[in-house]
Amino acid sequence: MKAGSVIVKRGANKAARVRDKRFSIGLWAGYTVLALICACCVVPLLYIVAISFTEERALAINGYRLIPSTFSALAYEFVASNPSQLINSYTVTISVTIIGTFISLLVTAMLAYAMSRKYFLLGKKINFAVFFTMIFNVGLVPWYILNVRYYHLNNTIFSLILPYLIVPWNVFLFKGFLSEFPDALIEAARIDGSSEAATFFRIVLPNCKPALATVGLFIAFMYWNDWWLGMLYIEKSSLIPLQLMLYRIMNNIEFLSTSLNTGYISVTTTLFPNESARMAMCVLATGPMLIVFPFFQKYFVKGLTVGAVKG
Repeated sequence: MKAGSVIVKRGANKAARVRDKRFSIGLWAGYTVLALICACCVVPLLYIVAISFTEERALAINGYRLIPSTFSALAYEFVASNPSQLINSYTVTISVTIIGTFISLLVTAMLAYAMSRKYFLLGKKINFAVFFTMIFNVGLVPWYILNVRYYHLNNTIFSLILPYLIVPWNVFLFKGFLSEFPDALIEAARIDGSSEAATFFRIVLPNCKPALATVGLFIAFMYWNDWWLGMLYIEKSSLIPLQLMLYRIMNNIEFLSTSLNTGYISVTTTLFPNESARMAMCVLATGPMLIVFPFFQKYFVKGLTVGAVKG
């Protein structure tokens, strides 16, 4: 009996070692795949930064490299040739992003809360109204006429905020999270005499940090990357957002590049910051958001996984 038990024990230990070895191999294989995926995401960003600091002549001769063969900040000097306008555009974009994100997130959360409450009589009608706007759009011309002739939003900072105040997709994402919110907490607050506004601001919002971070990042990215509203409604140079300014610089670069290639302007093509200036604009446009995102990544991932369970 003892010999048999020893043999069984040895067999069990051997099987456990085999399982641990297989698990270790699978774990390292998973790490390797994730590392390759991360490299595919990070390397292009490193290339963009390296190209933005590379001399245009070196790019034409040596091509793209992770380490600049000839360091040059001429691209950033070209983009920042009008520093007052660049600083002003940054100020406008940051202000629009902060104010727009705060107001839009508040309105989105309030609307999603009303849609998620089963005892709200108009909940289904509001659900249909919000969903209807996802399918059908009135078009650009009526939208422009409404904002300019009736709301008089042109050449005001409100023209960069109000048109994106409510995005149906963000509303349904937030509603999906609130649908999983415990009804017992809300019912307990109502029994204690709490109003709907007090329940929303004191109980619901403090427990919705993942949803707030997720939807807030989507809204912030939308405001930060927008140039379309500025092109439609803004003519004052003091209200030009960053993305619109970079878009105009891009058009100028394309015009100068075409002129250089056709011979209308007698400047050496390799001295003109064409590709490096484009990459410098990418760094200036995306850099701040890349710095902000890691601070909200934990809530962002949690908000996506929880909010996608139920719509």
